[in-house]
Amino acid sequence: MQEWHSLGNKISNWLKEYAEKNQINTLVVGVSGGIDSAVTSTLCAKTGLNTIVLNMPIHQNNSQFDLSNRHIEWLKSKWGNVESHLIDLTKTYDNLINDLENQNLSNLVLANTRARIRMATLYAIAGSNNGIVVGTGNKVEDFGVGFFTKYGDGGVDISPIADLYKSEVYSLANSLDVIQEIQDAAPTDGLWEDGRTDEEQIGATYDELEWAMREHEKPTGEILNERQKTVMGIFLKLNTLNSHKMKPIPVFINKDRATMGDD
Repeated sequence: MQEWHSLGNKISNWLKEYAEKNQINTLVVGVSGGIDSAVTSTLCAKTGLNTIVLNMPIHQNNSQFDLSNRHIEWLKSKWGNVESHLIDLTKTYDNLINDLENQNLSNLVLANTRARIRMATLYAIAGSNNGIVVGTGNKVEDFGVGFFTKYGDGGVDISPIADLYKSEVYSLANSLDVIQEIQDAAPTDGLWEDGRTDEEQIGATYDELEWAMREHEKPTGEILNERQKTVMGIFLKLNTLNSHKMKPIPVFINKDRATMGDD
C-alpha cells in the first residue's frame, strides 16, 4: 500500500510543479462517477491548488449521476481547495441534435458529440479561471485501444494517469480511499442512454486488454488459448482502427521551400 501512496504523492507533486511552472492557478476535471475521473480529481485535490470538478450530465444514468455527486461531496469534505459545479448539458445537447436532425447521425456520433460538448464546457471553465483541463484517460485507453473521443475526453492539457494500466488505477484508488462504490462499479464511459459498460462496447475486460497490450509490446512466446486469441484480435483491431487518435496529427512538410521563389 505504501508504494501506491508514494506514487499518488509523486503524481500530485508533478501536477503542482507543472501548474506553478506555467503560472496556472486552477485544475479542472470532469467527474463521471468512474474510477479514472475519481482518481484524477483526487490527485488534483491533493496538490492544494484550486481544483474545480464538474458533473456534466447529458441524459445521464441515475446511478452514474449519483456516484459523481457522492465522489464530489467526498472530495469537498476532505479538501478545502475543491470547488464543484453541476452543469446539466442535456438541453444543450438536445438543441444541437435537433439542429442536425437531417444529417442521419449514427449512435456512435451521438455518443461522441456528448463527449465533445463536455470538452468545450471544461475549457470554458478552465479559460475563465486561469486553469488547465486535466485528462482522466488510462494507459490502455489512451495508448492501447484508443477508447476515447477525439477532441472529446481526449481533448486535455495534461494527463496524470495515462501511463497507468487500469489495474494500477484501481490500486491507486484504493490507496487514496476513493469511495468503495466507485471502485466496485463496472467501468463505463457514460455516453450511452442504455448505460452500456466499457466491456459490453469493447468485447473484453480491462484485465484482458491489459494482458493483450503487454503481450503485444513484449511477446512472451506462450501458446494462446482461444479466449486469448479472441482478445488479442480485439486489441489489434482497435489499436489499428484508432491509431489516428493516438498519433500526432499528420502535417505536410514543405521540403521545397528553400528552392521556391516568391512569385
